[in-house]
Parts: sequence; structure tokens; C-alpha cells
Amino acid sequence: MAFSIHPGVWPVMITPFTEDNKPDFKAIEGLTNWYIEKGCSGIFAVCQSSEMAYLSEQEKLDIARTVAETVDGRIQVVASGHTADSKADQYREIENMMKIPGIGAYVLVSNRLDQQHEGEEVFLRNAQEIFNRFPEIEFGIYECPMPWKRLVSTEFLKKVAPDGRMVFLKDTCCDYELVRERLQAVEGTPLKIFNANAQSWYDSYCHGSAGYNGVMANFHPDLYKWAFDHKDSDPEKARLVAHFLTAAAMIEMRAYPCSAKYYQNLVGIPMTTFSRSCDRTKLDKNAIGEVESLIALENYVRKQLGI
Repeated sequence: MAFSIHPGVWPVMITPFTEDNKPDFKAIEGLTNWYIEKGCSGIFAVCQSSEMAYLSEQEKLDIARTVAETVDGRIQVVASGHTADSKADQYREIENMMKIPGIGAYVLVSNRLDQQHEGEEVFLRNAQEIFNRFPEIEFGIYECPMPWKRLVSTEFLKKVAPDGRMVFLKDTCCDYELVRERLQAVEGTPLKIFNANAQSWYDSYCHGSAGYNGVMANFHPDLYKWAFDHKDSDPEKARLVAHFLTAAAMIEMRAYPCSAKYYQNLVGIPMTTFSRSCDRTKLDKNAIGEVESLIALENYVRKQLGI
């Protein structure tokens, strides 16, 4: 196995766009550096937060290349872009993405492996075909909710995790008991499970998950990092920070990813609030005020933590 995932905080990267609806590569560079400055262990590029379903194949590759080149080995990068329907197109997406130096693993979207809801046998067969076709590549799986959420089974994890080809799972089940069951299933294997849910990520981390990989790392990854780092040394305060992060994550329901782009402007990464997946007029005065209040509150928390 050539690529071992580092635990910690992994943002699902947003895509800044120019006002004329093109990827803003200067802002992508700035955002990449911001993630690094905030203590992230890696970046999940070209994912749903990146609006990957609304990107051309070339845009996906150009964005991933910009991220990898900007990172320049300082932290890890994984990428997806796995949106095609046909196997031939999926294979091309994988092959072209993994030609980019610095992309450590390719993240498969779970619903692409069972598009007709045919069941576990089809899912496993399609995954195994990909593993066999690309023996030199390590993979992840993302339980992406678009166009529909397809959770992976514990049985699938038990079958593939020991082989070492699967190194990353972005878990979106939002279920304490299921996450713990999954963690038991992959214990001792190279497969790292990251929880995307702000409410349950800390519990899963306390039970052995690798960390947080979700939307709110586009707002305050340093606070997730603090809770991650202080789980054992200051568990009471780390739990309180986790409670704050749960409440703060309600903003995810408000005009995301436009809200995250507005936030980034306020913290020093200039970008438009334009989005291909969200009508930015939904970022109204109330939504803007909520982002500004969030910044005030998170700065208060930072002051109490001494960061």
C-alpha cells in the first residue's frame, strides 16, 4: 500500500467561481493555503461541496491539479469527481484524475456503484471491477447524498478493508451505533473512517474514527482541530467545543455553499458568492447576519481556548 491516510480534520473543498461562472483559481489557491494554516491534515477536493456534478471533466481536473500543486506535499489530498453513469466514463474519470501528481487516493461515490438499486452483489462486483482495473490506485468511498444516498454495508467493509485497497470512507450515515459497528469491522486494517456529521463526529472519534470530514471545515477547521487534539488532555473542554460545533453546524442548512463563500470573504480569502448548485439570492440579510454572528461566536470560543 503506497498511501496511508493521516487522521485529523479534512475539509470538503468548496469551489470559488468568478462572476462570469468560471473556477477562480486564485481563490482556490488561497483557500487551499487557508486549510493548511488552520491545521487540516488533508483536503477532499472535487466533491459535492465542490459542486462536482456541475463541473466539466476538465474543470474537475484543473481544480484538483491546482489544489495538489498549491499543497506541494505539505498535507494530503484525495479527490473524487466520480459522477459519470457508464463504466467507460467512470474509468476515464478515475484514470485522468490519478495522473495528477499529489492526489493520493481516488474517492468513489457509493451511488455510482449501484445506480439501479440492485443490491449488495452488484455493488461489490462493480467496486471489485474498479479495484482490479486499477491495481496501482488506492481508493476511498463517499456516501454522497446526490443524486441519492447509498450507504455501504458493514459486510462490504469487512470484505474489502483487509486487502488495503480501500483507505478512506467518508461516512454520512449520521448514526452512532452504525458508525461504531463500522469501526469494529475495519479495526486493524488500512481503512480510515471519517465522519461527515458535525453532531456525531466527536463521539465517533472517541470510539476510534480518524476524524472529521465535513462541510463545517469550510468555516472553522481550527476548532475541530482543537477538539481533535485535546480529546485526551482536556476531555471536558473538548466535549464543550464539540457541542458548540454541533450548534454552529446549523448554518449548513442556510444557502450553502454560498454561505461558506461569504464567510471566506470575511476571514480573508476573497471570492464571489456565485454558485452553480445554489441560488445565491437565498443568501439574504438574515443568512448574512447568521454568518457574521457565527464568526463573532467562534472568535469568542477561540479566545477562551487561547488560539
